[in-house]
Amino acid sequence: MYFWNPSNYDSSGLYRRAVVGQQEQQPQTPINSLDEQDKLLSDAITVVRAQAFQMQRFLDKNRLMEAMRCASTMLGELRTSLLSPKSYYELYMAITDELRHFEHYLLDEFQKGRKVPDLYEHVQYAGNIVPRLYLLITVGLVYIKTNSSLKRSILKDLVEMCRGVQHPLRGLFLRNYLLQCTRNILPDALSNTDENEGTVIDAIDFVLTNFAEMNKLWVRIQHQGHSSERSRREKEREELKILVGTNLVRLSQLESASLEVYQRLILPGILEQVVSCRDAIAQEYLMECIIQVFPDEFHLLTLDPFLKSCAQLQSGVNVKNIIISLIDRLALYNQRNGKVTQTTSGTEIISAIPAEVQLFEVFSTQIAYIVQLRTDMPLEDTVSLQVALVSLAQKVYHDRVDYVDKVLETTAQILDRLNMTNISHSLTVNQELSRLLRLCVDFYNNVLTILQLKFFGPLLEKFDYTSRKALSLYIVMNILENETLVPTAEHVDSVLGMIGPLISDQEDQPPEKIDPEDFAEEQGIVGRFVHLLRSDDPDTQYKILTAARKHFGLGGQQRIRYVLPPLVFAAYQLAYKYKAIAGEDEMWDKKCQKILQFCHSTIAVLAKSELPELALRLYLQGALCIGQIAYTNHETVAYDFMTQAFSLYEDEISDSKSQFAAITLIVSTVEQMACFSDENAEPLRTNCALAASKLLKKPDQCRAVVTCASLFWSGKQNGQELRDEKRTLECLKKAAKIASQCLDVGVQVQLYVELLNHYLFYYERGNAQITVSMLNQLIAKINEELPNLEPTEETKQIEMHYQNTLAHIRSRMETNDAGAGAAAAAGLEVSFAGITLN
Repeated sequence: MYFWNPSNYDSSGLYRRAVVGQQEQQPQTPINSLDEQDKLLSDAITVVRAQAFQMQRFLDKNRLMEAMRCASTMLGELRTSLLSPKSYYELYMAITDELRHFEHYLLDEFQKGRKVPDLYEHVQYAGNIVPRLYLLITVGLVYIKTNSSLKRSILKDLVEMCRGVQHPLRGLFLRNYLLQCTRNILPDALSNTDENEGTVIDAIDFVLTNFAEMNKLWVRIQHQGHSSERSRREKEREELKILVGTNLVRLSQLESASLEVYQRLILPGILEQVVSCRDAIAQEYLMECIIQVFPDEFHLLTLDPFLKSCAQLQSGVNVKNIIISLIDRLALYNQRNGKVTQTTSGTEIISAIPAEVQLFEVFSTQIAYIVQLRTDMPLEDTVSLQVALVSLAQKVYHDRVDYVDKVLETTAQILDRLNMTNISHSLTVNQELSRLLRLCVDFYNNVLTILQLKFFGPLLEKFDYTSRKALSLYIVMNILENETLVPTAEHVDSVLGMIGPLISDQEDQPPEKIDPEDFAEEQGIVGRFVHLLRSDDPDTQYKILTAARKHFGLGGQQRIRYVLPPLVFAAYQLAYKYKAIAGEDEMWDKKCQKILQFCHSTIAVLAKSELPELALRLYLQGALCIGQIAYTNHETVAYDFMTQAFSLYEDEISDSKSQFAAITLIVSTVEQMACFSDENAEPLRTNCALAASKLLKKPDQCRAVVTCASLFWSGKQNGQELRDEKRTLECLKKAAKIASQCLDVGVQVQLYVELLNHYLFYYERGNAQITVSMLNQLIAKINEELPNLEPTEETKQIEMHYQNTLAHIRSRMETNDAGAGAAAAAGLEVSFAGITLN
């Protein structure tokens, strides 16, 4: 125990021997049991409360020595080595809260005239160094508050005195107490009339010294105890790191610490300590702290020293996260402070980054240096840095596509040096590379901009088939979502080459079987994409379709069924466009003929690829298109399209259901065609009726023949509807005859009901060949057979259809329509006599 002696003080009255000859308590291992920790903490808190109560009683009675002794005893609880950092923190907070009462009392005493050296003398009655230094800090704080002219000397002494406690846990909290006590009294001015009061330089020196010592204590925790307790020590360090980081926060709060001071003193002092401590945990945390606590403007002008220090960090430090954190912060700063202005050329974004700060170049150069120096850095971390660089270029220099391309080039070079090809989708580096390319796709939202990136394609080729296919699909989906048009043949070649895995089989494609549903969905997306291969200029559009046809033709039978049909329809649309500009382009008809030849050859490929039904539909659609355009020699070409459709029907379609659907489509197409002369139209009508009558199933024959009736009624001849009443009725009678041959009564009745509707249709439209007696015969036949049907769901449907038809007849009777409708109503009235219409 030390007693006051004038020789122990310097000329300023400060005690100089507080740390001499003191021995700390030997380190003890903290108790890990939670129950025991709680008990130890509870016992300590009990002592603290008891001593704090006694201290307050003595202070109230102005018995300073006794109060000092109680405070010393209370502070003695902080000498323990058995508590975990969390428990020690709770004890520390409880004690320092009580210690503030002692501080307030000392301030009052000074105001009453007590001399400060007397207070220092009383502090020496503390028998151990930990309580003594806490009391010295408290007294030193009072001394500064009451005599600011000696602030500089006191701060220097206090920070040096704390070296007397070298136990990591106790030392960290002691210095944290020193920092907390002095946070509001540090000198914060560039100059001062009284040099003894100090300047901001002294404050910086004080905090940096305290920071360096705290960091050493914090690092020392890692090297105490057995190696088996490594994870526990790392956890404890995580709990204590904020104590060290508080020093940097305090430095950032110094208002007089200008950029020049930061560049000259603060950052070099911090970085020197960070690099020299050679501890991965400390280095990573402190570098993150620097990024977070200091202003963005400071970071912008100190990038070089900071990034150079990153290259000197330990191999265990995740440098990638540090650099990415800094990049993200500066990019956010630019977004937050950048200005958006409207100019004649559009919206312009003015960057918040000063022109003299070559942000991208600095990061690019330093990252390349770090990658070169840190040969142990995982490849995925290297690529992550390139991802961060691309993000920076896009957010800060959004119009500099060359910056992004430079990053892609660097990435490709790194992969080439490592001979990385066919990178498997299961590798982590694959995920980072995918993120890099997806970032480009998402940011630009325009495949034409992606095509400006010369090294996007080469990087895409580094992936394995599965990843290339996924990225290709991602690109196509982006095009569809943004409805990006691909306006030239050159662009089409480039885009389709880029998404090759979706267009054709690849050399490295795995042999396993493809899921049909997934494949259909994927190719359906590509089919939608075809409609965006579009230019406003018709001639350019033709070149686009031709270029696309070359690529899609390599897709094989499984793919062309999805991608060639939209290509054919795009060609039909182009033909309509040429027709629309016929007055402007003298060659429009020849161009239309060329386009239709393109369509014909493309459909022929589908026909040869065992897709006859699809080809038939496209031929029919082509015939309709030709008929509407009516260019030179169009009738011959349209007839050829129709004959190709008939050939496919006769030679390739054998399924009865497909045959019925096909002949129905053919009939409806012929019925709409107005470009045929009678010489060409008559064979088509005749063949349709003949083909309809040759269908395998009687119900299909009946329905198909009835459909053929429209060819002779509303079919076109010389531009006018045919209105051949006799041949229309012949088709209806033939259908009725076929219906009567059906052995299934239910099917027969259903066909009769359908026939009745057809008879009514033509009767109401003035076909004089159809009489009331024909209608009554059909109704009688239906009434005769309908009760014989078994009660099934199908029978209910037939009855409902029939009742709806009768309701229509009754409606026509009641409305007393003029002309044929009225005559029909009059004639039918007798037939319905005595019949109840339900």
